[in-house]
Amino acid sequence: MLESGLLMYIGYGALAVVALGIFIIIVYSKLYRKVGPNEVLVISGGRGETVVEEDGTRRRLGFRVVKGGGSLINPILERVEIMSLELITLDIVTPEMYTKMGVPIKVDGVAQIKVKGDEVSIRTAAEQFLNKSREEIKQIAYQTVAGHLRAILGTLTVEEVYAAHEAFAQRVAEVSAGDLANMGLEVVSFTIREISDSRGYLEAIGKTRIAQVKRDAQIGEAEANRDATIRAAEASQEASTAKYLADTKIAEADRDYKLKVQEYAAAVNQKKAEADLAYDLQKYTTAQKVKEQEVQVQIVEKLK
Repeated sequence: MLESGLLMYIGYGALAVVALGIFIIIVYSKLYRKVGPNEVLVISGGRGETVVEEDGTRRRLGFRVVKGGGSLINPILERVEIMSLELITLDIVTPEMYTKMGVPIKVDGVAQIKVKGDEVSIRTAAEQFLNKSREEIKQIAYQTVAGHLRAILGTLTVEEVYAAHEAFAQRVAEVSAGDLANMGLEVVSFTIREISDSRGYLEAIGKTRIAQVKRDAQIGEAEANRDATIRAAEASQEASTAKYLADTKIAEADRDYKLKVQEYAAAVNQKKAEADLAYDLQKYTTAQKVKEQEVQVQIVEKLK
């Protein structure tokens, strides 16, 4: 009986421990907040956190931040909000603004901004925008970038903006970066999509440019035809000169050949004449000797 009662108490104790563990897990899950890598927990109240400024001074904040992780929240002393680190797209369309030479144009661009990922920028953005919605942040950033765009536009001519719109966009992004950094934001990209005007100025520039291109093309074609004609004449002259030189070489070779043939024939005739002369001399000499022998024979016969 005692043992069964003891076992009962042990069972109740085990159930109580299990129930307590489940209760602690439930409470922990309710008090623990976590965010993804593109979000930041901003926890205000409580003890906050202490930061060290660039000059070495320590400053205590009324909040703490947790980037891409989680933290236990004291619901009595602390309040938690989530700040996004995702891109914010700003479609910037200005009204007609006067350029440096007084020509009004409209600029249509798109900017991508976001909260910078370093701790200093996150804390700065938390101080600036903690109680503001995403649309409010977007509007503040829009006014900043659009204001710098209008200011820079007034220092350039239409031709400078139109011909080097990438450099213009880069300049706007660079100038806007300082003010946005003071709010914990950064310009990821800024692109000019379209430049237009209602006075036909850009169309006139385009027509002028087209006319210039056509003129240059015609001049280039004429110069190319001229160069081709000159080159053809030079080639024809070079071919005639080459043919003349070749014919001259052939004539000289033919002349030399004929001279050689004549020289050879003369040499052959000379040798033949010499041979004939030698033959005649030899024949005459032999005849003389025969004659002398005949005379000697006659003398001998007379003597006998």
